[in-house]
Amino acid sequence: MISREIQLTAQIAGTPTLGHFTVAETEVDGEVLVRTDQIGLAATYLELMRADCTIPVPAWQPGQRVGAAAIGTVVRSDSPGLQAGDLVQSMTGWSEYSAGPAGSYLKLDRGLFADPGYHLGQGPTAYHGMAEVAAVGEGDVVFVSGAAGGVGSLAGQIARCLGAARVIGSAGSPEKVDYLVNELGYDAAFDYHDGSTADRLRELAPEGISVFFDVVGGEQYQGALQAARPGARFALCGSLSSQLGDAAERFPQPDRAAAEARGVELLPFSCHHTPDQLAAWREHFSGWLDEGRFVYPQTVVEGGIEDVPQAFLSLLQGSYRGNVSVRLP
Repeated sequence: MISREIQLTAQIAGTPTLGHFTVAETEVDGEVLVRTDQIGLAATYLELMRADCTIPVPAWQPGQRVGAAAIGTVVRSDSPGLQAGDLVQSMTGWSEYSAGPAGSYLKLDRGLFADPGYHLGQGPTAYHGMAEVAAVGEGDVVFVSGAAGGVGSLAGQIARCLGAARVIGSAGSPEKVDYLVNELGYDAAFDYHDGSTADRLRELAPEGISVFFDVVGGEQYQGALQAARPGARFALCGSLSSQLGDAAERFPQPDRAAAEARGVELLPFSCHHTPDQLAAWREHFSGWLDEGRFVYPQTVVEGGIEDVPQAFLSLLQGSYRGNVSVRLP
């Protein structure tokens, strides 16, 4: 059958625009045919659209469908493992329909979460970074940059559930700061536009931070470094400040030498997860939700496949809170 999809027109060198994307029609056929219901959006996808991609997987090429996490409903299946009506997850990306071998689709439990879109959240990344990389535990003082975004809004709550003594977040507006404290349970938060990160952390964590979960880099990384206790663990999830904008506007990558001089352990990690990591997140997430200890923050954009690029650009501009997805009609 014919499906519409979003393809890259050119790899991105500076600021992404709608001109980097186009709607194309393509024929889809395979062992399993799936209608896309909801597409997950994440800032990390921008790196895979760049010619100088630093993630150790192949960057997306012009004329190629933009890949991304999606959930959908099986329309037709020649596989005994999947039946019409099954809910599945895949990395088939920005398309109305997809098709392929049954092994490329993960069958989901429709009853596990109140909303199927919960499966598209960036919880596996947040949980792996906070629980397994930074190994947050009792007594830790944790700082999360970009705390109102898809990863950060979950990472802070995970730290709290793991026993952190204090959780601090940064965000880009007073409204988001209020959201972090009054809705997501952060102990404190600040707008990174209001003075230096180092000064705010000295005020909010006078004895220093022991864990930094970073998705921004740049000035916030430098500020966290100044506020870090000896032996602090820095879980480096992303560096948006070095990805967005033209090269002249971007912050440099984190300074490893300065971290080593201060006795800080830098722990960069990948956002590509094993089945065990996915299972660990789902187990803890569902349990914390049932116990009332966790809020799932999400923004769902209603629209057609042609609206996905604009939703992605709006995400990069900080227009949304929490995990972002586009729900197709």
